[in-house]
Amino acid sequence: MAQKKRILSGMRPTGPLHLGNLLGALANWVKMQDEYDCYFFIADWHSLTTDYENTESIKDYRRQIMLDWLSAGLTPEKSTLFVQSSIKEHAELFLLLSMITPVPWLERNPTYKEQIGALSNKDLSTFGFLGYPVLQAADIIIYRPQGVPVGVDQAPHVEITREIARRFNHLYGQVFPEPETILTQTPRILGTDRRKMSKSYGNAIFLSDSPDEILSKVATMITDPQRARRSDPGNPDICNVFDFHKLYTPADTVRQIETQCRTAAIGCVECKREMARNLAQSLAPIREKRAYYKQRPGMVEEIIAEGNNRARATAQQTMERVREAMQL
Repeated sequence: MAQKKRILSGMRPTGPLHLGNLLGALANWVKMQDEYDCYFFIADWHSLTTDYENTESIKDYRRQIMLDWLSAGLTPEKSTLFVQSSIKEHAELFLLLSMITPVPWLERNPTYKEQIGALSNKDLSTFGFLGYPVLQAADIIIYRPQGVPVGVDQAPHVEITREIARRFNHLYGQVFPEPETILTQTPRILGTDRRKMSKSYGNAIFLSDSPDEILSKVATMITDPQRARRSDPGNPDICNVFDFHKLYTPADTVRQIETQCRTAAIGCVECKREMARNLAQSLAPIREKRAYYKQRPGMVEEIIAEGNNRARATAQQTMERVREAMQL
């Protein structure tokens, strides 16, 4: 029987997960469990790169993410689920890789430039923020995966990782495979205000939201801005609510809603209520599993401890090879 290829990916703990996280990454991870040897980690050290002044919530956010992962279908029987900061070998490899990584590689990182501008209210003139792609490279290659599943916007990060691995191998011998970028297909979905769905924007629908909370949030969603009155025909092509319908409403009903919208046979309030019901129903299994795990904190801690142990064993094996190659 052929050995499964290994993949690895992670998420920063910034709060409970929302639909953007589910559709952008988590749903794909769940599907990949049957095909790959999966390593998924909570990147809590990466939270410090931009929020080093506010660390009091990280522990709770780690727990929230693990609850959401388990509720969405990740399972310790199929995947290694672990916490970055519990595997100290990440820090050792980060240090060693930082010695060989040219600064211009980090300065040309597109995310570095974007966040410097977007987060102008924060002091990001730190080595940790400039060097986080090196930590990210260590996070990845310490498990020697063949691939890293990411969205298109994250592809440059994997390329920097490949360059760092290539440079290490050139200097010290072949230790690390260069992980391939596995681009994952993500449906188009925006927040309730048509911006990117984000906890910081206050426009997110969380996996843990109740049906009433979902209905309340959907009621505020921006629809066709040109449709001022109930009697005006609408344009579903520019309506965020209709994009959600395409994901969570049966196809026959979606076609009917499209026709009704264009002919003003249905109003935005009715349309939103229908979508909210379908969305809440779709998320019901996740909410139920989340309630199950939330009532069993000991079980969740055991899952994390088991994943940490498995990840640590792999990381320690890799670091033995690294030290030997570098003659340390």
